[in-house]
Amino acid sequence: MDTVVSRPAPTAPAPLPAALRKLYLLRFAFAAVWAALLFTTADTLGLLSGTLLVLYPLFDAACVVVDLRSARAADGAAKRLSVNIGLSVLTGIALAVALTSGIPAVLRVWGIWAVTAGIAQLAVGLVRRRMGGQWPMIVSGAISTLAGASFFLQAGKDGATLTNLAGYAFLGGVFFLISALRLKSADRKSR
Repeated sequence: MDTVVSRPAPTAPAPLPAALRKLYLLRFAFAAVWAALLFTTADTLGLLSGTLLVLYPLFDAACVVVDLRSARAADGAAKRLSVNIGLSVLTGIALAVALTSGIPAVLRVWGIWAVTAGIAQLAVGLVRRRMGGQWPMIVSGAISTLAGASFFLQAGKDGATLTNLAGYAFLGGVFFLISALRLKSADRKSR
């Protein structure tokens, strides 16, 4: 007697715009909650603010890993995404060290990361621009680069706080939301 085992057919991966849309919505939600929490503790470095500061670039790295896996065969952004992963992981480590030196050190590390991650985000957006929904990512990358320079400069001033980092994260989240919505409309047009 033979036994026939039927297996469900493997499901095809979600098209890149659909996968990115979900990822971008998650990134918006995370950034909004993160910014609100950091804003409440922006004047001091404590356990909550320190944890949030290290968590943000590590979450970014995890999101970029998801993006890289969904984009592997779909676009030419893989090298740029890989660079972004490395930058974010190194930043998480550098922030953990900078926390022991105070807010100015944190702002310097964050500033360097914002510049380099902004350039990487800009490069990925440019590679993907034909996909649609990437202009917000391109603009966000350019703004991140400028903001990073301002964080670095702010570190040298008296009374430096983390408040601007909360605003930066929230604005970045808004750009992810806009891009997610634009990806949805670009996806509808392509059908």
